[in-house]
Amino acid sequence: MERLKKTNYSVLDLAYVRDGETINETFKNTLDSARFVDELGFSRYWLSEHHNMQNVASAATSLLIGYVAGGTSRIKVGSGGIMLPNHTALSIAEQFGTLDALYPNRIDLGLGRAPGTDQLTASILRRGNNFMNYNFEEEIESLQTFFSEENKDSKVRAFPGEGANVPIYILGSSTDSAFLAAKLGLPYAFAGHFAPQQFHQAVEIYRSQFQPSKYLDKPYTIACVNIIAADTDEQAHYLSMSMYQGFLNIITDKRQPIVAPENTNLELVSPEQKYMLKGMTALSFIGCKNTLTQSFQEFIFESKVNEIMASSNIFDQKAKRRNYKIISEIFGN
Repeated sequence: MERLKKTNYSVLDLAYVRDGETINETFKNTLDSARFVDELGFSRYWLSEHHNMQNVASAATSLLIGYVAGGTSRIKVGSGGIMLPNHTALSIAEQFGTLDALYPNRIDLGLGRAPGTDQLTASILRRGNNFMNYNFEEEIESLQTFFSEENKDSKVRAFPGEGANVPIYILGSSTDSAFLAAKLGLPYAFAGHFAPQQFHQAVEIYRSQFQPSKYLDKPYTIACVNIIAADTDEQAHYLSMSMYQGFLNIITDKRQPIVAPENTNLELVSPEQKYMLKGMTALSFIGCKNTLTQSFQEFIFESKVNEIMASSNIFDQKAKRRNYKIISEIFGN
């Protein structure tokens, strides 16, 4: 248990829309969850940028971050992440500079290079398809420049934003961003909740090639994984059916609201789809407190991650709260 005590624990929230629920109700559930985990001692609450998805309501990510930060008291709130190619560096500096001014020392900025959507939607967001030569590293450095006080003599400055204390995290689902996070000396968060295949290789690359910077003196890794916790293993596996149905909807291109376990149709999964589901959910931890404690004991020992970020796609909100309570008992004892 000693290693678990030293591991920070956080939440990734996609603002999942439940079947029969309005967007307003989705946002209220997001804030309720954030307030609950704030009281439980979770380190941070991140929201992710997605577009053109009927089951995900976090498209205007910075607005939702402000809503959650304004309704909580202690927990850090941020992006997991902002898909930087969809925005200019200046606009993100201004948005997160504003958030930092409103909620000092509580805002995180996780950055990704993917669009967070399909290619057609991405082309509309970006006003065209001329992104073949997009340079993620240069855009990050440009964003850092807008945040820096050294930019005060520039003709273009970020107000708010200049001098803001907004930590930047590099997000990744492959080894590409691991190399970049190591080179820039920034903390690294891996999206193991949907793309676990290269997780171990990526975090090893990041740690072995990490170059200390003024932002970070040693590597810091966050593993975002699926966690479905309940009082029994059987109950946890029952609750996880909603999560698996959500991933199946992605595979079959049916972006529908999240359904209750009893309304899933997982029995119709083909062998090929089952294989794909298994690959997408390889970093999923499902079970009771004792089961998960043992699983995380092994996972943290092997991966040496500094922080576990839970993505918990659970339909029933009371069960979701119980899930978070169990997670806090595992990591916060």
